[in-house]
Amino acid sequence: MKILILGIGGAVAQRVALQLRESGHTVMGIDTRPWEDAPADVEVHEVDLRKRAAEDVFRTRRPEAVVHMATVTSLRVQGEERHRINLGGTRVVFEHCRTYGVKHAVFVGRHTFYGAAPDSALYHTEDEPPKELASFPELGDLVAADLYASTALWRYPELTTSVLRVSYTLGPSAQGTLATFLRGRRVPMVAGYDPLFQFMHEDDVAAAIALTVEKRVRGVFNVAGPQPLPLSVIIQHAQRQPVPLPMMVLRQLIGRFGLPRLPPGALYHLQYPIVVDARAFQQATGFTFRYDEVQTIQSFLEAHPPPRPRREELFDKLEALGVLK
Repeated sequence: MKILILGIGGAVAQRVALQLRESGHTVMGIDTRPWEDAPADVEVHEVDLRKRAAEDVFRTRRPEAVVHMATVTSLRVQGEERHRINLGGTRVVFEHCRTYGVKHAVFVGRHTFYGAAPDSALYHTEDEPPKELASFPELGDLVAADLYASTALWRYPELTTSVLRVSYTLGPSAQGTLATFLRGRRVPMVAGYDPLFQFMHEDDVAAAIALTVEKRVRGVFNVAGPQPLPLSVIIQHAQRQPVPLPMMVLRQLIGRFGLPRLPPGALYHLQYPIVVDARAFQQATGFTFRYDEVQTIQSFLEAHPPPRPRREELFDKLEALGVLK
């Protein structure tokens, strides 16, 4: 089967490509980022998904399946450009799929679709709507892209559509939101909160996406792996230092003094958990994860040990006052 992966320059997308290639499929990709060490038989087109050159790939190569992994988060791209990539790009993908006879389209979204809120259910199921977009507007274009992809289920009945809402990824590449939280020596927390974080090893995420292509499942599915862990436990296993601060103080310090640079809305994810029920995906595909939660964190730690300590005057004072342990 000829499979086109959009966003193939990403770490997880490359793993998907390699797994599908090993299964005997012909794999192609589109991304503005290069894949320097791509296998010779994996055709990579360095073009913008929204440009005519990308449409030419659909027209001339005629892929049977398309895996759309070319969306971006507010941690990578800001403002209007992110909106054009996520929503505009997703619209273009499904138009090309319909025009050029693609049989199966896989949209890879995120479990943050559901939003972090104090009154959310402990486990989110696929039929729940997104919540709390007002508090995290930077998620709006990703949610809109997910909803647009979901409408293909009834707008294009001839196209088998799979919408995956995947939990946080973690692994040696250190790409993704959770890895951004953990990349520095200090990890922010909101004082008085210790939310559950649900995450998967990036190899397991790639395996789940490849399995979706193989099984050609139709519908919207949450994708998750091992049990979620409290953020404090993740920080401990990653050998980082937690920095619990009041929300008002944390808003002023994000991006400074060794803390990760995050959009304001992301701080709500440090208060309230987003945990999904992934039973429907497991039943539809037979997916099982290989890496448990401790092994996943360990793979990240081995590739990215804690940075060497730096003394910052502000944190020295906080430690002296007993705020930081």
